[in-house]
Amino acid sequence: MSHHGGVPNLETTDDVRARMSKQRSRDTGIEVALRRELHRLGLRYRVHQRPVRAVRREADVVFGPAKVAVFVDGCFWHGCPEHGTWPKRNGEFWRTKIETNRARDANTDQVLADAGWLAVRVWEHEDPSVAASRVRATVLGRRGRLA
Repeated sequence: MSHHGGVPNLETTDDVRARMSKQRSRDTGIEVALRRELHRLGLRYRVHQRPVRAVRREADVVFGPAKVAVFVDGCFWHGCPEHGTWPKRNGEFWRTKIETNRARDANTDQVLADAGWLAVRVWEHEDPSVAASRVRATVLGRRGRLA
């Protein structure tokens, strides 16, 4: 018996979809925290830009000269292996949606790579300072090679 007194969950797929669609996709808490850390580490960047015209998706943080594009991925939407959940209600719909997102992410990474860019993916559950250090090491490593 659940703590809801045995009342079944009456939430519909439309309800779930509406709630999910209201979630912020820009300037999320982790994204803002990551940018703050990157700035603190002395890095300068642009936000919400398409690194390559062929990629229709904006990167969350872009380092132009180093050709590094950072994407902050939500655990639910991008199927995080640690925290991703598969809703039971209308499971096939959500599984397809999340798998489609993952395939698009992989395609985005490949298109960027083909254009000489490197995509760095940060999960929303990551510690912002740890993620910022990883991004910084990547950017500095690429700057050295591209200089």
